[in-house]
Amino acid sequence: MNYILIVEDDIALSNGIVLALKEPNNVFVQTYDIATAKEQLNITPFELVILDINLPDGNGLDLLTDIRKTKALPVIVLTANDMETDEITGFEMGADDYITKPFSLMVLRARVGVQLKRARYPLADSFQLDNFSFSFERMEFIKNGTPIELSKTEQKLLRILINNRGNTVSRDHLIDSIWTDGAEYVGENALSVTIKRLRDKLEDHPSSPQYIKTVYGLGYTWALK
Repeated sequence: MNYILIVEDDIALSNGIVLALKEPNNVFVQTYDIATAKEQLNITPFELVILDINLPDGNGLDLLTDIRKTKALPVIVLTANDMETDEITGFEMGADDYITKPFSLMVLRARVGVQLKRARYPLADSFQLDNFSFSFERMEFIKNGTPIELSKTEQKLLRILINNRGNTVSRDHLIDSIWTDGAEYVGENALSVTIKRLRDKLEDHPSSPQYIKTVYGLGYTWALK
């Protein structure tokens, strides 16, 4: 599933964007100000942000700066500011694309498609933290110098948690992202079992995990230390 955050205070335009991008694999969260967008970014691991610059409670570029401090997800900036200097500023601050209003919704659809393709599997090849060393491309996972064997499902789960470390990933998002083989229904028990197996392999004390923590009522997070 592609979770897309739309930050646009023009409700009609926001709804038009949803209609233009509507596909079975796209899930939209519509927000109309920076404060609400920040709340959503803290609880949902989005694949893409569509961001207006002129918002009721501030400049969207300030939100873009905040996003770039912790996330690598693509951001498409929408704005009525059509000066070349404005566009350059947007790119320098981390925008992946810059679209000036008015614009064609079909053009936006095409550009969104490009960004989603580029964003697939955004993690770097390797990741090191404390006593862990993970290489997803080589499928090598090491703890305290000892190799650990992870199933494909456990690798997918670990990759999502690592990519969103410090943020809560909902159970629904994990299920949708891990079991992508077309199965009509995957019980939540499958996720709980996979979480337990991953904890058993990575945590020193699986019953009191240091890294893979449960956020009750929401999902799971890889805790920052």
